[in-house]
Amino acid sequence: MATAKKAAKKAAKKPAKKPAAKKAPAKKPAAKKAPAKKAPAKKAKKSGGKRKPNAAFMKAMTPSAALAAIVGSGSLPRTEVTKKVWDYIKKNKLQDAVNRRMINADEKLKAVLGKAKVTMFEMTKLISNHLK
Repeated sequence: MATAKKAAKKAAKKPAKKPAAKKAPAKKPAAKKAPAKKAPAKKAKKSGGKRKPNAAFMKAMTPSAALAAIVGSGSLPRTEVTKKVWDYIKKNKLQDAVNRRMINADEKLKAVLGKAKVTMFEMTKLISNHLK
């Protein structure tokens, strides 16, 4: 019995083993943060209402003889020339039915554009060659 008492005493003296707690993985040192970018300052809106048109577009230009047959012989700004050419295209149904970006030139327009078919983006470039 003595051995049983000794075994009981030893069990009482030793605290019960706790399961080993899992250690969290070691934290990596935090990377240095880049300084926060500041948002660009917003410009205060002018309370004037309409914006001013660019003076270069509003400068009156003289069309060549070929272009004058479409838009008239008077001096016009580029914006008005483009509007009048589009009016001519729509009036004579020269815009391609399938691909609306293409313009099928008639005789007057072909004299200005130099091609039978052009895109609407090419058209403005080709027209500018006929303005002085």
